[in-house]
Amino acid sequence: MLFTIYGPLDPLVYSIGGLFLAVGMLIIAKFYEKLLNIKSFYYISLMVEIMMLITLLIFIFWELSLVSALLIYIGYQFTFTFGGYLVRAETLVASDKELLGKIDFYKQLGYLIGLGASFIFYYTLNNGFEIVDTISQITILHYILILLQVLIVLFLNASFSKKS
Repeated sequence: MLFTIYGPLDPLVYSIGGLFLAVGMLIIAKFYEKLLNIKSFYYISLMVEIMMLITLLIFIFWELSLVSALLIYIGYQFTFTFGGYLVRAETLVASDKELLGKIDFYKQLGYLIGLGASFIFYYTLNNGFEIVDTISQITILHYILILLQVLIVLFLNASFSKKS
């Protein structure tokens, strides 16, 4: 999917994006002392998930274009910038080894389920509905991903609510 979405981008953009990603991660690492707490973990997690939702909406509204590819790439780089922080914070927030094992297990399980669902999705579009155009497939997938991302934001918010 990303190979298609990023198609309009010049490969030079990836080098520049990588530089900004590295600098961004360095800056965040300098503030770990202030950021490694449950409140920051929640807000940064929420910000990352909302950015992912925005990137999905960008594709729907601008479809495949240089502008959408660039905005989506920037959005992904923004989320990747916080990747190292989120892993570190997760380890500190869930310091119990058994809980960390469960988190990693379910993350990997979710990844495997997602890959299987992706295969079934594309196979069904190709063979069941005879939708073979890549852009059409990706557009259909984005509507499903928007729904999924909204659920992720809602569950994230609920998991950190004081009522939970």
